[in-house]
Amino acid sequence: MPDYKGIQGTAVQNFAGDPANPINGQVWYNSSTGQFKYQDIVPTGAWATGGTMNTAREQLAGAGIQTAALAFGGTTVNPVGNNESYNGTTWTELGDLNTVRRLLGGAGTNTAALAFGGSDPGAIDRGETESWNGSTWTELNNLNTARRALAGCGATNTASLAFGGFTTVVLGNTESWNGTSWTELNDLNTARLTLAGIGINTAALAFGGQTPPTTAITETWNGTSWTEVNDLNTARSALAGAGTNTAALGFGGLTTVVVGNTESWNGTSWTEVNDLNTARRGLAGAGTNTTGLAFGGGPTLTAATEEWNAPYSATETITLTT
Repeated sequence: MPDYKGIQGTAVQNFAGDPANPINGQVWYNSSTGQFKYQDIVPTGAWATGGTMNTAREQLAGAGIQTAALAFGGTTVNPVGNNESYNGTTWTELGDLNTVRRLLGGAGTNTAALAFGGSDPGAIDRGETESWNGSTWTELNNLNTARRALAGCGATNTASLAFGGFTTVVLGNTESWNGTSWTELNDLNTARLTLAGIGINTAALAFGGQTPPTTAITETWNGTSWTEVNDLNTARSALAGAGTNTAALGFGGLTTVVVGNTESWNGTSWTEVNDLNTARRGLAGAGTNTTGLAFGGGPTLTAATEEWNAPYSATETITLTT
């Protein structure tokens, strides 16, 4: 029976620690820990467990990047104003929103975020806009159209976009924020609620949601108008996203069941990649399509956070059995 050297043409190397730059599939012995290890690289990316939020909730909003994110609003039994900051390892509770709400939109970074729209404990649609400066939320001018279940995006809290949503009807309304006020622009081609949005206020992507029924429609925004492009592979609502309008990630959501499906967008089409470890709807997202973040969700309320890395690279330990 051939041994490792006979198959690979080299013996398992002995290191005092782990090698600095192991290659995919490399096996070695770490004499410091007494363990055999190997390098595992998955080119398409994978989700790994991150820090747990302090408050489990769904229908929340998110902003920022994988190592510096913000989670705000949402619902437990009732809408909440909870606000938490993520440093790549742990979530820390900070000052709450002034207006508690669920199904709101979010944009910006974890030190300069924007929260807008949503639904309050009385199920009344809100137009309130709040700006986060890293310490406190400040109320500013309202959306022109108060609504819930909308999407939002933007690189900062002074240049953001709000689109879609629901009042008594499904909406396609699009509004642009300049740091002071909202301006109504051209509507989505397909009005919908509980959709996902990513990008900046001059180059955005809107995908999924309900018209109803659940849809896979994807539209790209050029600062003036929306253009329909290739659909998601899996139609779903209450999903989340990360990235830009040419390099995006869409994950989670609801078809007829809650799903963990993850798809990667290259500016032209969506490709199915590895699923979330925990299927969920009503979650929030942050980051990019190579370093994404997924947090919260339901229907069983969760505080779980998952981190997406593409390509995924990890040093794994080999467990020996007799």
